[in-house]
Amino acid sequence: MKTIRILSGGAAQGLVEALRPSFEARTGCKIDGVFGAVGAMKSRLLAGEPADIMILSRALIDGLARDGHVVAQSAKDIGAVQTAIAVRSGDPLPAVGSAAELRAALLAADAIHFPDPEQSTAGIHFAKVLRDLGIGDAITRRLRPAANGATAMRALAASKSRQPLGCTQATEIIATPGIVLAAPLPPGCDLATVYSCALAAKSGTPVEAAEFMAMLSGDPGRDSRRQLGFV
Repeated sequence: MKTIRILSGGAAQGLVEALRPSFEARTGCKIDGVFGAVGAMKSRLLAGEPADIMILSRALIDGLARDGHVVAQSAKDIGAVQTAIAVRSGDPLPAVGSAAELRAALLAADAIHFPDPEQSTAGIHFAKVLRDLGIGDAITRRLRPAANGATAMRALAASKSRQPLGCTQATEIIATPGIVLAAPLPPGCDLATVYSCALAAKSGTPVEAAEFMAMLSGDPGRDSRRQLGFV
């Protein structure tokens, strides 16, 4: 049985998992996905880890294409994902419709879960938002960074804190049981990231990988993309 190896940002994990069963049943080709912060996935490819498909932010895919690590003409946009605020299921939804409301909600939270502020798209942006709001020092002890968005959101779901919040890509929030998406980050703090897929230059299954990328980015995956938070 052939295997398609995917290195992907966590934002696309729910989509890959949603499309995997039908693809594997129809083609007999197995999907083997590794998901995490986009910077970490890029580093794994550059370190020589085998891959057939890369799913990262469009900016990173473009850079890999320029350097010959992915096939430029194979790149396809999957969709945009908003960075958003999450709470545990059953907790009151905070008012975060403006920068001032977001600032107040973060100051009121006793634990704030988010992904790697150096390697993940949402974590890098959220760290900037905290600086822009001028509250980084005030909430330092309440920050709970994790390796990636999925891990951060699972920690939020399991949190025993009185009033925890989370921030990561909307797709990761939607895919995590025990939490709900409160709202996207408000104007002035918002971020919509376009994720793209591309064939790795050293792919061993280029034909099958191209077929799965067509599902990820084309009509076969349209409903799943919409349900899972891609816009």
